[in-house]
Amino acid sequence: MAKKEQLGLHNLPAPDGARTDPKRKGRGPGSGLGKTAGRGHKGQRARASGNVRPGFEGGQMPLIRRVPKRGFTNPFRVPAQVVNLRDLVKAPSEAIDPAVLLELGLIRHTDVPVKILGTGEATRPYVIRGCGISKGAQEKIERAGGRIEA
Repeated sequence: MAKKEQLGLHNLPAPDGARTDPKRKGRGPGSGLGKTAGRGHKGQRARASGNVRPGFEGGQMPLIRRVPKRGFTNPFRVPAQVVNLRDLVKAPSEAIDPAVLLELGLIRHTDVPVKILGTGEATRPYVIRGCGISKGAQEKIERAGGRIEA
């Protein structure tokens, strides 16, 4: 009696329908895609080089050029790393600065600006150094007896 081989990554069978033969276009009426090979009759897209670039509208001024350009992206923008008040509960002491936030895993870099936002409550009188802070967060920290140092 033959031993049954155990199923593993090297002998997984393909599920039904995973492997199908390619469509053989233009190979006679029996293929279902003979004669015009699914391209219809005449017209630009029926030709050998008939595909045109995306957005091409047959010579009409394309939408992308009819709509005016708007807006501006500041190339010098430096996005801040965001920390919420509720995350400061993890801090071992009341003194908060970028080095402490890095140790806690709340930010990734100490050389990128940090901003503390007011989601959550200030549970202790935090002393914030070297971080930007929103008005809401500042009010909550000062209400809890903390302060913000430049």
